[in-house]
Amino acid sequence: MMILILKLILAHILGDFFLQPQKWVKDKEKKKLKSKWLYIHIAIHLALMFLIVWDLSYMVLILLIGVSHFIIDVLKLVFQKKKTKRFYFFADQALHVISIIVLTGLLYLGDFAFTLTFSPSLLLLIICILFLTQPTSIIMKTIFSKWSISKLTKGNESLKDAGKYIGVLERVLVFIFIVVGHWEAVGFLITAKSVFRFGDLTASKERKLTEYILIGTLISFGIAIVISLVYLNLRNYV
Repeated sequence: MMILILKLILAHILGDFFLQPQKWVKDKEKKKLKSKWLYIHIAIHLALMFLIVWDLSYMVLILLIGVSHFIIDVLKLVFQKKKTKRFYFFADQALHVISIIVLTGLLYLGDFAFTLTFSPSLLLLIICILFLTQPTSIIMKTIFSKWSISKLTKGNESLKDAGKYIGVLERVLVFIFIVVGHWEAVGFLITAKSVFRFGDLTASKERKLTEYILIGTLISFGIAIVISLVYLNLRNYV
């Protein structure tokens, strides 16, 4: 059952974070149930689940998850306000994962007869690495949405999306270092980033910008470390 849950979670991550452009999200928030992208989004999720699971015997489960995904998304769109967007974002994601686990458990509890190509440990590895890329970037953007970052970084020009890619690379590197057992390399990476950032912080002399960079770095490394520990503890049980 675990490998089925992992495949469904993988489909969720791909559908919610990689195959849902920001313009779709904004259109859904504006038009709610009238937005065509809401229904296209659900259709993409259903297609991904069918493609990744690749077994029509799970059609009822996939359809139920699709319905639950639609209901959760609708509730989020109806009830969230500008001040509560961050709360509903995390609640929405938690409910999606919980619904996958609960529905799979209810329908296939005790069913371990799976003859699938990918091993559970490999799927878990793929999910962890994918989560550290676009999903974590969106999570961090959501966390920082309470502050006007554009005002803090005004006048400090940089390459387009450079911070995003740096964050992705550092999290993936932290994950790799921890998984292979080299925690000292994580310390070296933190030191190296601190050295490069020190010049920016000294030049800016802006306390708010310094706090923003510090919080972002700690959250980024913290998430990477947590996901690494989750992988190390779960890989022996899947």
